[in-house]
Amino acid sequence: MAAIMLNAQQRPVEITLWPEGAPNSNGLDPTSESGTSSFIMGISEPVLYVYPAANPNGSAVVMLPGGGYTGVAMEHEGSDIADWFNSMGITYAVLKYRMPNANSDVPLSDAEQAMRIMRAHSSEWALDPNSVGIMGASAGGHLATTLATHYSSAETRPDFQILFYPVVSMLDGITHSGSRSALLGDDFSDDQVENFSNELKVDSRTPKAFIMVSADDDAVPVANSLRYFQALTDAGVHSSLHIYPIGGHGWGYRDSFAYKNDWTAELRDWLLREIIK
Repeated sequence: MAAIMLNAQQRPVEITLWPEGAPNSNGLDPTSESGTSSFIMGISEPVLYVYPAANPNGSAVVMLPGGGYTGVAMEHEGSDIADWFNSMGITYAVLKYRMPNANSDVPLSDAEQAMRIMRAHSSEWALDPNSVGIMGASAGGHLATTLATHYSSAETRPDFQILFYPVVSMLDGITHSGSRSALLGDDFSDDQVENFSNELKVDSRTPKAFIMVSADDDAVPVANSLRYFQALTDAGVHSSLHIYPIGGHGWGYRDSFAYKNDWTAELRDWLLREIIK
């Protein structure tokens, strides 16, 4: 079984999401898990890795790494960003969520449970339960936007969302076909496609968003971000869209991305203006 590489400065708090058993199944078992510390596949046992801020300001972010709904990129889209958030006093968590394996309910169940856990530990980690956000990259961005538009209660609704080059839609011509197949299976229905095309599910209660993407992303069409931003704007949800000229897909926190200084500065400014009180 692959193990997450721990942050150099701090060991995360590891919380098993469903100690009494999950409410649904992806048909996988622990022997299905494989990969490396940087990319874990076949996940059947979800874990939340929490990095409490040393000087908390009350806000928290739960990160959903990408991986096409077949695995999760636990480092450059996960643990590598912990110090950066902690430096602002934000408690940061990375969710190793279960792969859908064509059961679309499974990842959303895990994302909702992660939000419940974060809020249940509000006192322990000095969190404001009204300042807990979700963050996602690529297919993890689809899961983040699914949570933002399909949450089942106030307890699981994120207060804000941060999206790296997200998959948002399941519609032909805009979706990432691999993510769609992994989430819905190959024999999906029109109703499933519509339900998980999250740009169609935005309303005035959808949380505010910070969205970033490269114009030359040839893996997930930029139209995903554009349509989601437009839907948020149409619903009166104040959001921020940042399109960088080059960079492709999957850059996360990597120094090789030419606009890393830009997105970190812009996201920091947005957090300070919009989220941190």
